Amino acid sequence: MLSKKSKYGLKALTYIASQNNEELVQISEISESEKISRKFLEAILLTLKKAGFLSSKKGKRGGYYLLKAADEIIMSDVIRVLEGPIAMVPCVSLNFYEHCDDCIDENKCSVQMLMLEVRDSMLDVLSNKSLADMVNDLKACKKS
Repeated sequence: MLSKKSKYGLKALTYIASQNNEELVQISEISESEKISRKFLEAILLTLKKAGFLSSKKGKRGGYYLLKAADEIIMSDVIRVLEGPIAMVPCVSLNFYEHCDDCIDENKCSVQMLMLEVRDSMLDVLSNKSLADMVNDLKACKKS
């Protein structure tokens, strides 16, 4: 299940990307618009800033802005920063592999075979979806 941290992070990034690129977006604006606790949002945005997706400017007219173009921000990268491994079990993780203690032979594990398929499907979707795609999907949804 996707954590609230990841869900809110995706919402915040989408909100920032959907605004006029020349304007800084304030935390209070995102918090109010997306119904996210300001304190929780601050922590999430700091994580995204440390990961190189966002930067910020302090002051009265300060706020957050994207460091990269929205089409260069890939959802699999964002999820890994906010959530950690994409795989549901550690024995199928590409970046965070761990052997399962209760598994006798990974090559004959039905759970691992299923989770490999799940991981590959999720990774296919997340690796082929950019922040720009999410903004465009949201705009299309609002038109209908």
